[in-house]
Amino acid sequence: MKRRSKRRLARLAFAVAAVMAILAGLALTPAQAGIVVRIDKSSQRMAVSVDGTMRYSWPVSTGRRGFGTPSGVFQPQMMARRWFSRKYYNSPMPHAIFFYHGYAIHGTNELARLGGPASHGCIRLHPSNAAALFALVERRGRGNTRIVISN
Repeated sequence: MKRRSKRRLARLAFAVAAVMAILAGLALTPAQAGIVVRIDKSSQRMAVSVDGTMRYSWPVSTGRRGFGTPSGVFQPQMMARRWFSRKYYNSPMPHAIFFYHGYAIHGTNELARLGGPASHGCIRLHPSNAAALFALVERRGRGNTRIVISN
């Protein structure tokens, strides 16, 4: 009986050591930061970083007077390549990334207004930038994306 207990104990010790080695290896692997989209309403700019490395910096339009863009930290809730606003005259919202109720990051045709507040609260981007951001979030996943909006 004593031999069996020693063998079982030895196997258990080996298994525990193996699990500890695996966990130690995981601890040494850097955590994936994913995508961080930062919108600064005061400068009307968006900065996109991937795994901690700055990738893009684009002009945006956020909410104009009376139509504020919410501040805070959000995650994408829904994405749509083609969307039309039911609330605002069926306005096109290409490559929309919805992050809070009806608010979204999306492309716009009003390019001259980029860089200044102009929207009803959404975050507007140049259509090619909206497509690039949409593809990036789609590839990496909504759960790996954080949207940070500050004043």
